Amino acid sequence: MTEYDVRPLAERVAIVTGAGAGLGRAHALFLAGQGAKVVVNDLPGSQGEGAAADVARAIQESGGEAMVAPGSVTDETAVQDMVDRAVAQWGRIDILVNNAGILRDRSFTKMTMEEFRQVVEVHLMGSALCTKAVWDIMREQTYGRVVMTTSSSGLYGNFGQANYAAAKMAVVGLMQTLAIEGEKYNIKVNCLAPAASTAMMAGVMPPDILEQLDPALVSPALLPIVSENAPTRVILCAGGGHFAAANITLTEGTRLNRALAASGAVIARWDDVVDRRGEVVPAQGWEQLERAIAANPSA
Repeated sequence: MTEYDVRPLAERVAIVTGAGAGLGRAHALFLAGQGAKVVVNDLPGSQGEGAAADVARAIQESGGEAMVAPGSVTDETAVQDMVDRAVAQWGRIDILVNNAGILRDRSFTKMTMEEFRQVVEVHLMGSALCTKAVWDIMREQTYGRVVMTTSSSGLYGNFGQANYAAAKMAVVGLMQTLAIEGEKYNIKVNCLAPAASTAMMAGVMPPDILEQLDPALVSPALLPIVSENAPTRVILCAGGGHFAAANITLTEGTRLNRALAASGAVIARWDDVVDRRGEVVPAQGWEQLERAIAANPSA
């Protein structure tokens, strides 16, 4: 018996993008350790493709199943080829972990729009392209688990990361809607916000902090959100062995009649607008409209 026998993800097929190093590598090894067959994706060429091959080889040498799928997540043809090869070899795709990413950090005043586009293209469009490529497969088999990689930078902001933060918050919005659309097909869509020491973080955080943020301490967060009984629409934050959930909430707010609103009374009622007592996590975006209509007018 190998370490890959009798695992909770046995017979599941998982794609991990950007899996040649860092978090992606840790994710691929972790999912394989739970029994999944893993498609190890990274950029084509000697460095990315070679690293992905090393990860696949490590999985195979430990008794698991893996294949290498070189290609950029921004290349629609390469993404489709990756999916086609996985289905041809294993017959299905159960899990997609959208992990691939880049950084182009600098203050917004110094950031070029090309640097902004590059980051959005990889993080947002890459996630959308990969998810689109597996979506109908998951619908047809009435089973799918999709993970978007968000970040505290997107959720809360970070200096010098306007492009990265915008892209990382955008994938939260993508998750919110796809979770609704996928619900009746048993497709669960969640976000993972990792805090880990990777090549992307080099020079960003002090070395003593990075030592505490082993990527392998993040990957266990995948299991609850890709397993049989996974929730949906969760933003799971993980790093250094700590796990927490983030939520986007809506306050109870206040209602002003047309005349008061026009007079600028929103300022006078500002404390009521932002009062977090009684705030909720809306099940759908429509709830903001529903609450606005249902609220009783006040003087």
